[in-house]
Amino acid sequence: MNFELPEYHSPNFTDEIFLSAPNAVTEKVKIKGIAPDNYHATSIYPEYFKINGKWILAPESRMDCVVVVDKHDKLKVKEFRNLEVGEEVILGRSENTSEGIFIHINGFENNFKSENQTFLFRSGRSRESSCSKDYDNLYELLRYEKEHGYILWVLGPAVVFDADSKKAMSSLIDYGYANCIFAGNALATHDLEGSLLKTALGQNIYTQRSVINGHYNHIDVINKVRKCGSFNNFIKEEHIENGVIYSCVKNKIPLILAGSIRDDGPLPSVIPNVYESQNTMRHYCKKATTVICLATQLHTIATGNMTPVYKIQDGKIRPVYIYTVDISEFVVNKLRDRGSLEVTSIVTNVQDFIVNVANNLTNKK
Repeated sequence: MNFELPEYHSPNFTDEIFLSAPNAVTEKVKIKGIAPDNYHATSIYPEYFKINGKWILAPESRMDCVVVVDKHDKLKVKEFRNLEVGEEVILGRSENTSEGIFIHINGFENNFKSENQTFLFRSGRSRESSCSKDYDNLYELLRYEKEHGYILWVLGPAVVFDADSKKAMSSLIDYGYANCIFAGNALATHDLEGSLLKTALGQNIYTQRSVINGHYNHIDVINKVRKCGSFNNFIKEEHIENGVIYSCVKNKIPLILAGSIRDDGPLPSVIPNVYESQNTMRHYCKKATTVICLATQLHTIATGNMTPVYKIQDGKIRPVYIYTVDISEFVVNKLRDRGSLEVTSIVTNVQDFIVNVANNLTNKK
């Protein structure tokens, strides 16, 4: 079955509630990086603002930002810290048109509702939720997105602790199923450790047996990469021919590594400043049409909160799909708890997940 994007249904702006609504009120920024009182904070949903009698959709959205209106009635979503003196910020705390603001949460039809029943068993996500259909839906989606979208992966180090999952993720990159990868210092470190020494945190990535003095391995790798000055130089000097980092470098896939207070090293290209990391991640979140987060709670929450449920592509509004995969129910549901409601959660071992995905998408038939 070929994948089809669901149709977006705009609000009916001929309804009286929209026609009689006032224009949105704005106030100038007086102090750089400080929003006026009663600012309107954005969500992940499509948001419309009535400006000079016309309802305008914010071209993008993300959580916990503000909306600035320029002299041409163009809207821009900005982080608080990036506000400049004199910019006009939209005010208002209601979302029902009464202040010229409307948040549209039902823009995409849900084809999986069971005749609008209000009582259903197993409607949430848990270890008991069947995921065969989730996998089939994901395969169809990724085949579509390979040709028409932008696939962003958010990876925890567990993905490269196993030889088969490391190989599977690399093959997905090689076959064009990854346009960008978010991770931290650990993912890159242990991937390169596996490529050079066949260990991750000193354990053989296939047998899981610890090697003698294996606890030195990841630090040795960090030291070698830092000495080389870049991933490219390290790959050439050490004759690396496999792994996630190798595939990213070979295929010129953006690899955004955000630093952590826990990092050893860090590796070259890890962004040590948290706000610089956030700015860079936001740049790629704006491009994303599908986001898949594997076994990394904090990176998952950060990415989910920066990613809207919609994107304007070729003049049309389409949904952005978010998947979160972890063996812990707590982790996969945490993103939903933080406000990113439009997410498909799969409770499973991430090694099994990524191997299944790669087997279905990269094996020649």
